[in-house]
Amino acid sequence: MADDATQPVPALRTLWNRLKQHPLSRLGPGLITGVADDDPSGIATYSQAGAQFGLNMLWTMPLAFPLMAAVQSMCARIGRVTGKGLAANIKEAFPPFVLQGVVLLLLVANTLNIAADVAAMGEVAELVTGVSRYRMTAVFVFGTLILQVFVPYHRYVFFLKWLTISLLAYAAVLFIVHVPWGQVIARTVWPHLTFDSSAAAMVTGVFGTTISPYLFFWQASEEVEDMHATHADALLTGNAPAAAKELRRIRWDTWSGMLYSDLAAYFIILATAVTLHVAGVTDITTAAQAASALRPLAGDFAYILFALGILGVGMIGVPVLAGSAAYALSETMGWKEGLERKANDARGFYGVIAVSVLAGFAIQYSPVSPMKALFWSAVINGVVAVPLMVVIIVLVSTKRVMGVYTAGRTLVFLGWLATAIMGAAAIRMFMPG
Repeated sequence: MADDATQPVPALRTLWNRLKQHPLSRLGPGLITGVADDDPSGIATYSQAGAQFGLNMLWTMPLAFPLMAAVQSMCARIGRVTGKGLAANIKEAFPPFVLQGVVLLLLVANTLNIAADVAAMGEVAELVTGVSRYRMTAVFVFGTLILQVFVPYHRYVFFLKWLTISLLAYAAVLFIVHVPWGQVIARTVWPHLTFDSSAAAMVTGVFGTTISPYLFFWQASEEVEDMHATHADALLTGNAPAAAKELRRIRWDTWSGMLYSDLAAYFIILATAVTLHVAGVTDITTAAQAASALRPLAGDFAYILFALGILGVGMIGVPVLAGSAAYALSETMGWKEGLERKANDARGFYGVIAVSVLAGFAIQYSPVSPMKALFWSAVINGVVAVPLMVVIIVLVSTKRVMGVYTAGRTLVFLGWLATAIMGAAAIRMFMPG
């Protein structure tokens, strides 16, 4: 009888060991960064793109993929080669006002983005469970805080990687609804689109939520975290074999992670285009509204898949938003930072995480609408992203910073192309007509 009672323990231990040995568990920061890119506020933007413009916004994702992958690859390269996060490198290479302005805007934008994300998660959870959105929001907020503050990074990241599977929900939705694949391919390559201020605003929103400043800081800092977690603390300078291997890993990790993110965003636009747009539903303001609007059009199963995807990526997106802000401010102020450190050893770092998440939570009870918060977050990200990408390209091209491991011409070209496209779209958005 005693043997029977103890049988589940070895079984659970075996399952745990198998999960730890799974190839997914060995992937680096690129996967989590990619999924965090499709956070609930991003899902709302992609849903609105599909609902408002139908298939004619699908082209943005093939174009965005090499651009987002190039920028994230540069950030990862900076972190791994220098052994320092993005803010620490900016601090050394640029005047103080550059870093101070960027970090201040990042903190504000991330807090507003967290507010929009946790609001969306609460609304979706209420739709699925019937429990008050405010109670569910509190559960998510304090759950993510406890994980970040009290669980070491190498354990916490294990769970985040398995949560990335939630993005597959958006591909699954397409097996339930009718998809005119011939039109999909045609509109992806050649959209029927008048590039007026409305379309420009949507393109800016799509690119702004796809190539976001908080992801830049997170990617660089998590390369440093991974470097310490795997005991590969030595910098790459002077170790050519190790450097070649690490840079190959970074390329594979960031490009595959961004491809996963980009495909998921493409599927979200496609799913809402062939359901909501076709049905005449062209105004989506929240991810939860997109999920609920799918229900009468695509059925309960599609609705549940869409909703669960929002909750899964939200559990990744909120920690990444809070964590990137904490890394940026801690490196700026010279505080100890890192998710591997205990709370007592990095009080400022964990304090930023707690304040930003709780501030986002508090906005739910203020006169500020979460969607207004999302709007201002997008505006600030649009302001910050373009000059910040210029800074990143300068850093990754400077031998004083990178030594012999400066970025190649192709990577730099893609970085400048991303900067030019985002800058042009932002300018066009504010032009009349």
